[in-house]
Order: sequence, then structure tokens, then C-alpha cells
Amino acid sequence: MTVVLALRCADGLVVGADSQITDSARGLSYPARKLHPLGETAAWGGSGSRAVLSELEGLFDANPAAVLEAGDVAQALQERVLPVLRHHYATFIPEVPGQPAGGATPATFVLAAGYTDAGPFLVDVDPHGLIGRYEEVGFHAIGSGAAMALQAGALLAQHRMTERDVDRGVVAVMRVLDALDRTSPSVGGPMNVCRITPKGAHDLDDKEIEQARERARRWVELEQRALDELFT
Repeated sequence: MTVVLALRCADGLVVGADSQITDSARGLSYPARKLHPLGETAAWGGSGSRAVLSELEGLFDANPAAVLEAGDVAQALQERVLPVLRHHYATFIPEVPGQPAGGATPATFVLAAGYTDAGPFLVDVDPHGLIGRYEEVGFHAIGSGAAMALQAGALLAQHRMTERDVDRGVVAVMRVLDALDRTSPSVGGPMNVCRITPKGAHDLDDKEIEQARERARRWVELEQRALDELFT
């Protein structure tokens, strides 16, 4: 299972993802990276069929400019995702003799965020091939943990994250990911976070992840102190 989320800040974007893969049919859970670069100024992640996502990773790695230099980045993303989805849907066998019904399906979501010459973008393509645009909303999530992530995003609205810098956005994304890790059995670390500005995308290393996590802890402590002192 998966959560991939993206947050728009005043001067950049932050994309984060967990790394827990759950194979329900085999009763297995293992880590795998779900967050990938899209050229030098964007990143993307996906939820759903690993075969579909692996094929998309190869397409995006081979020619990121086809998306980032297009007149409409959302349509360019859609144009590359749809043929892959159609192929896997067309060849999917829903019932296999000797196997339990309701196995894994090729249904897949893709979420991408970054910068083009036209400015920032925050886009998803759902399993039906429909485009969603979230630049104005400033937050979106996909995956089994998406509902809880979107609730967390709504709670972040009071902090006006779209008006704050990208470094604070990194801390906010880290806080959401760690909260989901604690509360959702389908989400698990290690966490991956990408910090994106017009100058480029940067994947946080282990040291930077831990620094963001420590700042998120301090944020929680400051909120607790404020509540303690509210009636004094």
C-alpha cells in the first residue's frame, strides 16, 4: 500500500512518499522506492500496479523533456500514462483458476509536481485517465493512505503553507508522513522526500530526513506548549 503526497509552498514544492509495498496475495510486505525524479525540476510517484509503475518509470526517465517542455504538462503526462494503462487493462485476467478472487488489479494513480517554464505544477492522473490539477489547492495525495493524508492537509491549511517557504514545507510533509506511519498499517518507512524549486529538485538524504523529522517533533512540542499556556 502507498501514500504519495505533494505540497505547494510560496517558493517551491515538496513531494513525499512512504516505501512500504504490500503484496496481499502472498502475505508479504517489503520496502521499495516510490518517489522518482522527472527531469531536473520535478518528481513523481505512483500508487497501484508495480508493473505499470515500473514501465512508466522507464518512459519518464528516457524522455522527461517530453513532459516538462510540453505546452500543457498535465496533458503531456496523461498522454504517456494512458497507453500504458490501456495495455495493462486490456491484458488483465480478472479470474485465474485455482486462485482466490479479488487479486491485484492494474489500476494505477500517478502524481507529479515540479516546475516548467510556465511555473509550478501539481498534477495527478487517476486510473480512469482523468487529470486532476491542484496548484491552487496546494496539496494532494494518492494511495491507500490518501484519505488520511488529505485530512492532514486540511489541518495544515491553518498554517498557510502556500505562503511559507519550501524548507517549512519539507517539515510539514515529514510530519504528515510520520503521522501516517504511526496510524496506518498500510504506510511505512523509510520515507522519501524531494524538495523542488525553480532551480532544481533535491532528494533529501538520511541526515536531512532526520533533521526534518526533528524539526517536526519540535513543532509538535511548541503546539503542545501553546495549548498548555492558552488559559494562563
